[in-house]
Order: sequence, then structure tokens, then C-alpha cells
Amino acid sequence: MKDVILTGIKPTGTIHLGNYLGAIVPTLELVKNHDGQSFIFIADYHALTTLRDKKLMAQYSREVACAWLACGLDPKKVVFYRQSDVPEIFELFTIINNVTPKGLMDRAHAFKAAKEDGKEEKVNMGLYNYPILMSADILIANAKYVPVGADQKQHVEIAADIGKAFNALFGNILSIPEPIIKKEVGVIMGLDGRKMSKSYGNIIPLFCPENELLKCIKRITTDSTAPNEPKDRNHMIFQLYKQFAGSDLDNKIGWGDAKQKLFGAINAVISPMREKYNTLMQSGEVEKILSDGSVRARTVARETLSRVKAAVGV
Repeated sequence: MKDVILTGIKPTGTIHLGNYLGAIVPTLELVKNHDGQSFIFIADYHALTTLRDKKLMAQYSREVACAWLACGLDPKKVVFYRQSDVPEIFELFTIINNVTPKGLMDRAHAFKAAKEDGKEEKVNMGLYNYPILMSADILIANAKYVPVGADQKQHVEIAADIGKAFNALFGNILSIPEPIIKKEVGVIMGLDGRKMSKSYGNIIPLFCPENELLKCIKRITTDSTAPNEPKDRNHMIFQLYKQFAGSDLDNKIGWGDAKQKLFGAINAVISPMREKYNTLMQSGEVEKILSDGSVRARTVARETLSRVKAAVGV
């Protein structure tokens, strides 16, 4: 069996430039050069830890799926599916719960952060067990490599620990995953100078109309440096321009001109993808693609679950 790559993304908000540069682009580059199977999924059950609106769940799930496809995901090469369409994941989740020590979950980053903030009593069991469900996502697909950011490395390590614990008890049944740390693109800053994040309300939506994109870029916080004075090349305008244009911007340019050039660079890359995204959002094609992907994902998942159930005797 050739090595399997797997990654997922939660549908918890509008896809923005930070998601594109930090997750979508490096994952698609990795998949493009991979000769084994690749799995990319919409992690809608994971989103339930925070998302409580069924209309938004449906909307965000569709937006995420269309975004991946518009950015170049090839559903013929990649097994592309919704997590909730593969029930075998949740059956494996139930089984591996029984070989997962509580102490491992107590050390998980999300729970530790809530505990340190004095919010332990408000943690729901979905959040507490989040790493186990993620482990089921990974283990059910026999994933060898899981591309993640450095801050998510622990999730893959937990999946490996759970897989090893299961194998120690029942034999060499589950593949043990390894993290692939995505190429560092730096922190993508938002409109207010903080990290671009939906929770901060400072994002630049990836597929917003041209006029809205220009408005967002004009809102980027800058300093009072005069047009002929050197600017800080670490400023997000220079960083984003280099990401999209592939070259450096003159750092003695005026901020107004810099914003116009940044708009041009981003729009040149995004425009054809935006057109495809809007077409997909209005069609039923994405549902068929996800449905077809779930059939392929379940074929692999059933095989894995069959081995696991036979090993435990159920």
C-alpha cells in the first residue's frame, strides 16, 4: 500500500486569505506531488464544538467545499468528502475511546488552555474528546502523513499514541501517522495588525467581490511614514504582495499606492478562482463530488473498521 496523506478543515466561518496561504496552497502542492492516495475532508462534526446554527453549518460546509475545488483540488485525484458522510469514523471513535487514557486528553492543548483560563467547567465533551475524534479521522483512512501547522502537531502525535496503544493490545492493525509540518509562510496578519482570524473580525475574505476586496485592503492599518521614506518590509502589505506577486514591492512607495498594487496582485490570482467558486456555489456539482468522495472514503473506512472489529471481537 502506498502512503496515504490526509487533512481536514472545519467549516466554522468564511474562508479568508490566511486559510488560503496557510492551509489550502501548501496542502494542494503536497497532494499534487504525491503518488499515493490523498484524503481531504470537511470536518463538520468537529465544528459542532462551537457552531450552533444549522443554517450556518450548511452554508460554511458548502463554502469550504467550493473553496477547495475553486483553488484547484482535483476530486479525481483526491478523495474529497464530508466527515459526517462516513459513519465508520464515529464507530472507530467509540472503539478507540476505550484505549485512550484520560491523562492524554488532559494534556491536549485546547483543554489545557480552557483549564488555565478557569473555564474547565464550561468545556463540553465534544471539545474534550476532540483529539480522539481527530484520531479516528486519521486512523480510519490508514493515513501515514498528516499535513498540519506547527501548533497542530500534537493532534497527530495523539493519533499516533492511540494507534500504538491499540496495536499493543490487539496486534498490528492500525497505521501509525506522522505529521508533516507545513512550510512556514509566516503569520498572516489581519486588517488591524493582529493575526488574521475570524474571531478578531479582521479577515480579508478569499472570494469577496472586487469592490469589497479593495475596500478591505484600504482598511489595512498603516503608519505615518511619508511616501519617500523606507517602510517596514514585515508589514502585511509587503508580505501579502510578495506571496501573490512573487516579487518585492518598492519599500519607498506611498501607502495608498502600495494598497492599490496589493489589490492588483491579489485580484489577478484570485479572480479566476472567484469566478469558479461563484459558479460552484450556484450549482449542484459540489454535492455530487462530495457524495462520490464519501463512497470512496467509506470503501477504505469499512476495510479498516472490519479489521479493528475483528481484532477486538465485536
